[in-house]
Amino acid sequence: MTETVLITGCSSGIGRETAHAFLEDGWEVYATARNPADVEALGEAGANIATLDVTDEDDVERVVERMIDEEGRVDCLVNNAGYAQLGPVEDVPVESVEDQFAVNVYGPHRLVREVLPHMRERQTGTIVNVSSVAGRLATPGMGVYSGSKFAMEGITDSLRPEVADHGIDVVLVEPGPVDTAFTERANDELQGVERSDGYDTLYSILDDSEAIGGGGPGSVSPREVAETILDAANLSDPADRYPVGQVAKVTLLARFIPAKLRDKFFGLLFSLVAKNPLGE
Repeated sequence: MTETVLITGCSSGIGRETAHAFLEDGWEVYATARNPADVEALGEAGANIATLDVTDEDDVERVVERMIDEEGRVDCLVNNAGYAQLGPVEDVPVESVEDQFAVNVYGPHRLVREVLPHMRERQTGTIVNVSSVAGRLATPGMGVYSGSKFAMEGITDSLRPEVADHGIDVVLVEPGPVDTAFTERANDELQGVERSDGYDTLYSILDDSEAIGGGGPGSVSPREVAETILDAANLSDPADRYPVGQVAKVTLLARFIPAKLRDKFFGLLFSLVAKNPLGE
């Protein structure tokens, strides 16, 4: 019997490549996005497509109920939808923080709650939460985004042993920089921040897309992340975490450096950038 997967955030990048990877592997794919036009090509490739805004409970219920009606089960959920709100913590308005958590934390939680009863009934299933290296190590200018990913990591670490006795696997995939339109969206969100005059050097770093990873040195292709997600879904005993890319693997080691030393490093970086601004 063909296995089924529900994937969020399939309009581009990791989500789109993940849908293609599962299709090529013979899965019955339900590819979703906020705008149905963004997933029409996936429909032509053989996926079942649906409109799904992860912040809308009615959308979530409708799509999961459709899968149950049509397929009888959800074998895998891939929580991929998300974006990055950049900016110094002081400058990011509370409303933007709430929006960030609504998509990156409450959305995945809403989907998990919707699929778990069906997975528990069948005593099998896999939930893959796409996190980030920023969910293990916070850096200046990414506090709000990291906060959302730290929250998702904590929820996932609690969920994993909670559902283990029901035959359900819960996995975190933690990419480093990925060559997608993700950085463009992050830059758009950053432009909406009213900038105070206390963080000029930090803004000069954040305004440089390569400096924050998008398409820069060390970035990986969305296909590499997609294949990692597929591998985790196919394994009978997946690992709890999968960092993707060398930058992710090296950066995670920095967690073991004392915080004061990391802070001194960032201070040195800021002083160097202030003397030699990026792009000059």
